[in-house]
Amino acid sequence: MRGQVRRSQALAALLAAAVAAAAACRRDGPAGVVTRAGGLEIEAALDPDPPRQKGNSLILQVTGRSGAPLDGAEVALRYAMPAMGAMPEMRGQGEVQPAGAGRYRVRFDLPMDGSWTLDVDVASAGASARVSYRVTVGSRGLVATGAAAPEAAPHTHPGDAGDEVAYYTCSMHSSVQSHEPGTCPICSMDLTPVSRSEVETGVITLDAQRRQLIGVRTALVGREPIGTTIRAVGKVTYDEGRVSDVSVKYRGWIGSLHADTPGQHVRRGEPLFTLYSPELYSAQEELLAALASQRRARDTGAPDRADYLVDAARRRLQLWDLEDAEIDRLAERGSAAQYLPIASPVTGHVVEKDVFAGAAVEPGMRLYRIAALDRVWVEAEVYESELPLVSVGQEAEVSLSYLPGTRFSGRVSFVYPYLEGSSRTARVRVSLANPRLELKPEMYAEVTLRADRGVRLVVPEEAVLYAGPRRLVFLDLGEGRLRPQEIEVGVRSADRYEVLSGLSEGDRVVTSGNFLVAAESRLKSATGSW
Repeated sequence: MRGQVRRSQALAALLAAAVAAAAACRRDGPAGVVTRAGGLEIEAALDPDPPRQKGNSLILQVTGRSGAPLDGAEVALRYAMPAMGAMPEMRGQGEVQPAGAGRYRVRFDLPMDGSWTLDVDVASAGASARVSYRVTVGSRGLVATGAAAPEAAPHTHPGDAGDEVAYYTCSMHSSVQSHEPGTCPICSMDLTPVSRSEVETGVITLDAQRRQLIGVRTALVGREPIGTTIRAVGKVTYDEGRVSDVSVKYRGWIGSLHADTPGQHVRRGEPLFTLYSPELYSAQEELLAALASQRRARDTGAPDRADYLVDAARRRLQLWDLEDAEIDRLAERGSAAQYLPIASPVTGHVVEKDVFAGAAVEPGMRLYRIAALDRVWVEAEVYESELPLVSVGQEAEVSLSYLPGTRFSGRVSFVYPYLEGSSRTARVRVSLANPRLELKPEMYAEVTLRADRGVRLVVPEEAVLYAGPRRLVFLDLGEGRLRPQEIEVGVRSADRYEVLSGLSEGDRVVTSGNFLVAAESRLKSATGSW
């Protein structure tokens, strides 16, 4: 009998201990809000409570279908604050730390004070649930706003099956956002769903009335022939292939000058100056002596014995640049001239004159520089980045500030194979006819080069927005939806840009109202920086 009593007392003690242990275990868990969904029981509490902006934790106690604590579940927390006025929607994620025995601690920081929505997803084999809570920084308490199995929670955007709805908004009042379908409190229109993918890519929805108010117009992306225009500053210079220097091959002294003014026009064969040279005088005497010997030999048995002497004397004078006409006059005259005229070797203008009457000259000294100006060069400075667009034979147009409205047509005749170190530009030579001498050396000119780029994919210039180093357009996706699209552009031609990547033929882009659409789209969140 006593043994039975002892066994009953021991059993009662064990039961009391079990109850106490269970109570202790229950007290160690979060004493918070309990919700049930998808076969799971989730008890949640805040630490600290009330929450603050930094250093918050949501403590979860998860129980499975069997009533036992659920370990190894996939837990995720997302916090969000809807857009208000000009302020965009803010969102983020928490960091999950499993604690064992079905407990999970999720740490999160809130970007600012205010009311936030916490969406908690818990998933395990055969069971999953989503619970939404409302928390306010500085206010005590955690409020559960909804719980459901995730299979029933997502909504899809028409045409985007399986894409979860981020919120519902009004197409006329984009500041209105709701997590549930309904009507706009401002205009009573039905709210339209916005998918998470659309939020991430900056897609907005504008109905026809709002598009008209903003002034949205669109155009198709297509292929068109385009050309490139390069504008450069140039300078008129001499055609160096038509510049000649005048010098002599013997010592002498200048007598009189016939071309005594820089800029004077001279013709080939006209005398420039007269020159006395003892060597030249001696060469004339040798020719006269050879001619006399030739005449005497005509009456002998060897009439041609002195011909070689005449040929040698004439050849010597020719090598000293005397014209044949002047040598013939010397032979007819029969006496050597003290001062011989030196003729111009080319037709052109005297651009340099380095001689005066009575001056002594040495062999090789440059006395005159004569240039033909009926054809000139224009050397333009082209930037390094534009050099691949320039080639020999390319059409060029030259204009001068002192001749407004006048255009000179030419072609690129040479591209210099080096750059100017200071300006990082390359010289491009354009050859031009100059029959009326309107193009004068050292004049500044504006050079326009045109290159045909062929048929390329192009987009209107007004459709392209600049976002730092990026180029963006708004794609019209239909049904009032517009999405920002980053593109890479090539050369600009008139009012169009060549599209290298980011668009396809047939795409429709916004060409008017872009900046208002960009404000609606919140490009800062869509592209990282605006």
